[in-house]
Amino acid sequence: MGTCARTGVRGTGLRAVLGVLVPVLALLASEAARAATVRVAAAASVEPALAEIGPAFERATGHRLEVIGGATGKLTTQVIQGAPFDVLLAADAEHPEILEKQGLAVAGSRVSYARGRLVLWSPHGGKNLGAGTLRAGRFAHLAIADPATAPYGAAAVAVLRELRVYDALAPKLVLGESVGQTFAFVKSGAAELGFVALSQVARESGGSRWLVPEELHPPLVHQAVLLSRAKDDAAALAFLRFLAGDGAKATLRRFGYSLP
Repeated sequence: MGTCARTGVRGTGLRAVLGVLVPVLALLASEAARAATVRVAAAASVEPALAEIGPAFERATGHRLEVIGGATGKLTTQVIQGAPFDVLLAADAEHPEILEKQGLAVAGSRVSYARGRLVLWSPHGGKNLGAGTLRAGRFAHLAIADPATAPYGAAAVAVLRELRVYDALAPKLVLGESVGQTFAFVKSGAAELGFVALSQVARESGGSRWLVPEELHPPLVHQAVLLSRAKDDAAALAFLRFLAGDGAKATLRRFGYSLP
């Protein structure tokens, strides 16, 4: 009798515990089902800022952010070829417009999220960089992003042409696939200096830089666009809303961006 009684008590206790746990587990499973991964194709220039914005977005929403970085032109080509991206963060306005016209981006979803700045940068301090540095040409290599695919590379070429030094410096140019690779060339010493994004050197201590006057090149207006495959994706829409929020804007400012 005593054994049966004890068994009954244990059974009752187990049922009570399960009665509490089952609804909790069901709620957790429901929350997990709602959480999703947002695949963001991002211009290399904005990756440093996304390293802060991404975790903040994940904490705020429970969604996960997967960033695929590269040159805006190459990322656009990948979208055209069927890459499963949800959002494009471009370093210009032209490529999002191309995708919109081809029906690969949701019409009306393009938005300017930042305005970037071009910098002539060397990791070595004490250099007085400027237009005179380019005119003198006393360096072996100048790194720029590929102007055919990277807006910051196209801006760099525009600067060199505006200063009438492009032809003289063309043999010294080292092309990176993106402004991210260009930064790596200069950081490693493969090139003495290079044109990179201000966002990439905003947290660099030391070094020398010249903030290129904007009148020397077309404006670097960065646009975001929702891609067609994600038109009804709640997580992708949540990311775009988060990008437009005060927290993300403050981060972009810290990385040297101005806001439209």
